[in-house]
Amino acid sequence: MDPWDGMNDRNGMKPMTVLALNSGSSSFKFGLYQVLPPSPHASGLKPLLSDSIAASNPQEAIAGIASRIAKSCLAAPQAIGHRIVHGGPALRQHCMMDGAVLQQLEAAAPFAPLHTPAALASIHAAQQSFAGLPHVACFDTVFHASMPDMARVLPLPAALQREGIHRYGFHGLSCESIVRQLGDDLPTRAIIAHLGNGASITALHRGQSVDTSMGLTPVGGVIMGTRSGDLDPGVLTYLMREKKLDGAMLENLVNHQSGLLGISGVSSDMRRLHQAAPTNAKARLAIQMFSASVAKQIAAMVTVLDGVDLIVFTGGIGENDARVRTDICRGLSWIGISLDEHRNQAACDTLHSVDRHSVNNAIHSTKSRCAVRVIASQEDGQIARHTWELVPSQHQGA
Repeated sequence: MDPWDGMNDRNGMKPMTVLALNSGSSSFKFGLYQVLPPSPHASGLKPLLSDSIAASNPQEAIAGIASRIAKSCLAAPQAIGHRIVHGGPALRQHCMMDGAVLQQLEAAAPFAPLHTPAALASIHAAQQSFAGLPHVACFDTVFHASMPDMARVLPLPAALQREGIHRYGFHGLSCESIVRQLGDDLPTRAIIAHLGNGASITALHRGQSVDTSMGLTPVGGVIMGTRSGDLDPGVLTYLMREKKLDGAMLENLVNHQSGLLGISGVSSDMRRLHQAAPTNAKARLAIQMFSASVAKQIAAMVTVLDGVDLIVFTGGIGENDARVRTDICRGLSWIGISLDEHRNQAACDTLHSVDRHSVNNAIHSTKSRCAVRVIASQEDGQIARHTWELVPSQHQGA
């Protein structure tokens, strides 16, 4: 029996229908959910509609989502949750959206120029399409807000640190979703490799973020689709001095022209690189460099944690690319990590089945000293839960 059937009330609260909007750097995803507090028989979250939408701009995307919901005959949303990559130094908790929050987001746009302007445009479009509904801002940086100073502080003068120039960390909603799915199975020392067009590695101790590969902005860390990842700062000063690149040019270079695209000259899409690799040496090099970059960051996090009990692969590449997972783990064989290749390949198939949210996608071999799993990121579900928690009770079940 479906525990939601006939349910009008639980703990005095009616179900709330929440639309989660997730405007990433390369996609626009959305999910419509019915939310209640969790119980012994239900997770508290019932997916109603989930998809990604292709659109030339956020306004078109929001209009398309509103049309999809209207045609679905599903319940209209009662609240809207937005994924925000970076809230800057002022916004370090999920919060209700109002004029002051929007102003603070606009001020924080320089911290994530690839993401925040698009997120602001989608917020404005959603406020027009879903006028009168409460809107909630959910920040990727919140999960990492309690990182110790050892990880948070950057080696810069104290005056800059006081201005908010420090390590923030990203993909926090994704990390939250992994922690939630693992529940009691989450070991003391875990590493989450969120690998997609944007990619980051996060070290967890007892479920808390203690270090992560991205820094002040989502450009740092491992090699990504079009983002450089970590660079010698001297490269940027050289380009400013000798090539006369200004700030906007450098920003465009490290955000849009680098990473897999810059190395290969072919594509930022790992699928296209695999297709090109048999005959294209630069495509092969891009894949090799990406895998090595991730393996090195995981090894660094093993040092931070003084060992590791579990490595989780998630995100578009992490969930779907068995070959890349093999390459990464081969680079970590020295610490005793070993994959079962049949299970590694089967994990991709499972994630595309009805049971794609199963947390039982273990891909390590019996000889491995560390568990390795593939778990689907559920960022949108986390957005829905936070929205339900923050929206005033008079809107719940309205």
